[in-house]
Amino acid sequence: QIQRALRSLTIPLERLHIMKGHMMQDMCKGLSRQTYTQAKVRMLPTYVCSTPNGTEKGNFLVVELCQSQVRTLLVTLYGDGNLSPQMMYKIFDIPEGLTQGEGEALFDFIAQCVSQFLADTASSDTSSSEERLPLGFVFPFSCWQTQLDKAELISWSKGFSCSGVVGKDVVQLLKSAINKVGGGGMEASGGWLTPWRGWKSSQVTAGELSRVDVVALMNDTVGTMMTCSTEGRPCEIAVVADKGSNCCFMAEAHLVETAEETSGRMCVNTEWGCFGDDGTLSDIVTPYDQCVDEESPNPGEKRFEKLVGSLYLGEIVRHALIALTAEKAIFTESYPAILKEKGVLTTQQVLQILNNEEGTSEAKRVMESLGLQPSERDCSRVQQICRAVVCRAATLYATGLAAILSYMCQTRELEQLIVNVGVEGELHQGYTRFEEILQSVSKLLSPECIATLLPSRDGSGRGAAMVTAVALRLAAQRCVVNEVLRPLRLSRADLEQVQALMRQEMERGLGRNTHATASVRMLPTYVCNTPDGTERGDFLALDLGGTNFRVLLVRVTQEGISMASEIYVIPKSIMQGTGEALFDHIIECIMDFQQKQNMMMDILPLGFTFSFPCQQVGLDKALLLTWTKGFSASGCVGQDVVHLLREAAQRKQHLGLKVVALVNDTVGTMMSCGYDDPKCEIGLIVGTGTNACYMEEMRNVGTVEGQQGRMCINMEWGAFGDNGCLDHIFTHFDRIVDADTINPGKQRFEKLISGMYLGEIVRHILLVLREKELLFQGKPCPKLETKDIFKTKFLSTIELSNGLALRQIRAILQELDLDASFEDSVLLREVCQAVSLRAAQLCAAGLAAVVEKMRENRGLDQLAVTVGVDGTLYKLHPCFSDNLQKTLQELAPKCNVTFLLSEDGSGKGAALVAAVACRSAN
Repeated sequence: QIQRALRSLTIPLERLHIMKGHMMQDMCKGLSRQTYTQAKVRMLPTYVCSTPNGTEKGNFLVVELCQSQVRTLLVTLYGDGNLSPQMMYKIFDIPEGLTQGEGEALFDFIAQCVSQFLADTASSDTSSSEERLPLGFVFPFSCWQTQLDKAELISWSKGFSCSGVVGKDVVQLLKSAINKVGGGGMEASGGWLTPWRGWKSSQVTAGELSRVDVVALMNDTVGTMMTCSTEGRPCEIAVVADKGSNCCFMAEAHLVETAEETSGRMCVNTEWGCFGDDGTLSDIVTPYDQCVDEESPNPGEKRFEKLVGSLYLGEIVRHALIALTAEKAIFTESYPAILKEKGVLTTQQVLQILNNEEGTSEAKRVMESLGLQPSERDCSRVQQICRAVVCRAATLYATGLAAILSYMCQTRELEQLIVNVGVEGELHQGYTRFEEILQSVSKLLSPECIATLLPSRDGSGRGAAMVTAVALRLAAQRCVVNEVLRPLRLSRADLEQVQALMRQEMERGLGRNTHATASVRMLPTYVCNTPDGTERGDFLALDLGGTNFRVLLVRVTQEGISMASEIYVIPKSIMQGTGEALFDHIIECIMDFQQKQNMMMDILPLGFTFSFPCQQVGLDKALLLTWTKGFSASGCVGQDVVHLLREAAQRKQHLGLKVVALVNDTVGTMMSCGYDDPKCEIGLIVGTGTNACYMEEMRNVGTVEGQQGRMCINMEWGAFGDNGCLDHIFTHFDRIVDADTINPGKQRFEKLISGMYLGEIVRHILLVLREKELLFQGKPCPKLETKDIFKTKFLSTIELSNGLALRQIRAILQELDLDASFEDSVLLREVCQAVSLRAAQLCAAGLAAVVEKMRENRGLDQLAVTVGVDGTLYKLHPCFSDNLQKTLQELAPKCNVTFLLSEDGSGKGAALVAAVACRSAN
């Protein structure tokens, strides 16, 4: 019988693995917005989003509601790593009947306790100050928390059943009670309440309470985690092994779907005591457990807690002893009726029996104290049962911890999780082997995790002060961060003003008399049609925009477009030599390509993408304004680029060259997408630089003769604001970046939007945040001082929409020789988001001006148009396109705008410009 009893209290390793899996499934269910109501592991958000970093300092008031007492504390932190806080406390017994009475009376009593405590400590320096006293409220009952200082009670437990509290915000109830006491009187339904017995009314001072500010509510589990965190040693899990049982941990905030917070991490209160209420633990529940459950006030509920909580372990042992006595396995001389009395054997007595492993003297003493006359064998068997019950509890705690560890490891995408675990409670303190079992079993179940157990020191008191201190530290930091980032956060009115200014500059750029002074140049391209799908034939395309250039053969048939291409290098000596040598080299490459394609004798129309500033005076005539991108070939500036190409063809006796169009990449993008979508009448580039083009009514183009039809206008909008019209949205960071470019004061709109500059803007913001000691603990970061060290591609990596694993950000920061905390990483992400969002919004404001002008030009109530778009920032950044489209919809609600990604606008697009030109000519 003894062996059978011991076996029933022993759980095989494979069953523990299954249990761990079930708990992880229920955790996921509890975090999901769709399924949290069905979960037994409640996974309640706490809105505690950071652990202490050791810099917290100040005076913090704590009030803790215990089972039969109210405990008040004043904790002073000194910013010394939280190693030596000073604490004063006082305990007040809760009057009989108050825990089952009116809720208002309970909270009035708590407020009186706070007032009495402040009166008792009024002589100290900490209480004589006029500063606000932040208060942390430890409320150890299940609550649905929607803010750090807002939580509705889900249900009472632990013998409490006060009326009028379930479903109410307990923080607000405490605040109201404090205000009532602080107001000088306490009026309740039965008249004026007097101070509780033993207090002098003169001691209950109202003035001190006016300083109290309730900042945070938490349970004892969260406090345990916080008190185990010190400088350089964050604690991210807490296990409370007490009369009740619970665990909390720092979860990835984006996975806590029941809370609005989506960045960083948030402490989740698992409330795992209810695990198994759906029957998943039925196969490990023994008859002894069943008896304990049936005798409890809540049969069928909190099944996991009833297996592990110290409130129940003595009772489980008692029922096991009753069963074994009935089977004549122990106490065979007489039937011990005393064992029938509930609560006669306490968990504390069980632990005393266990901790005396050398013999059975303690078991004998405990049994004799119950009036029993045990034999040596009885004492030995009682000791065995006690050990089995408590070891099982420790093993189950370890299984729950293993589920938390593996979940954290998986959701953080780590190969190995190294984490600190705060532990507190009667079982942890009272059973010498508890830590050993917790450590060894959790390691067996989660070998990928290394957990260091840290004993908590007054989690519900000192830990609550830590929660409050961290909340205030984060609130103060948030104010500074908001102030730094505020200039980058544009309002709807700001964007509407940018839209109006862009429209104004567009009109000036189109006007014959104002064109020369407009910041948006609105250059005519002489492209007067977009593809209509009837284009057919073979076309050549050249794409020159850097040290490499491409030659393409583009075949347009009824079935679609096919392409062949070759990339050629332009040596630096040719880039910086004579214009003749440059264009001769280009013709030689064209001839080489045609020879490889067996088409030397063919005369094919050619479209030329020439990505340098030009003044276009015809579809096949453009004067080079200046070289960029490292080119400086002589004899070209001011010359017709197409003519230079034709002259080189004559010199090389390549008589089959037929250049019909010269375009830039923005127009090519529009044409490339226009072949697939006839409604594509806008081109947009958002990459290293930015630009836009669109089909304007000829009657509005004052710089070109003619009134009929439409012409594509190359806006060159990167220079928008060069006349100072955008100075009001230029921030301190933008001005620093602009001043350090090769063209200060030029291309100012581009410097707010394009990929060439966003990384630099972020870098300068990070430097300011570090100066304010909000990043990297204010430590010097020499590498961060280096220009262009923070690449714009980092923004795309950091802002991944599915939540970012810490190791990904750290990998980026390690390139900069920065050792970042998790909070640093979250703040870095926020900075990147602010900069990229502003870029997308400004781009949308410019685009809104374009589509609204097109709609008004055509006299439409609603415009449907497609934008062909290209550029690495638009294509690769995870949020840019969504932010752009959302803002555009808000600014131009009468325009239905579709975005189409371009495929090779500078190659395929140039060929299609040539194809459309040939179709129009025919």
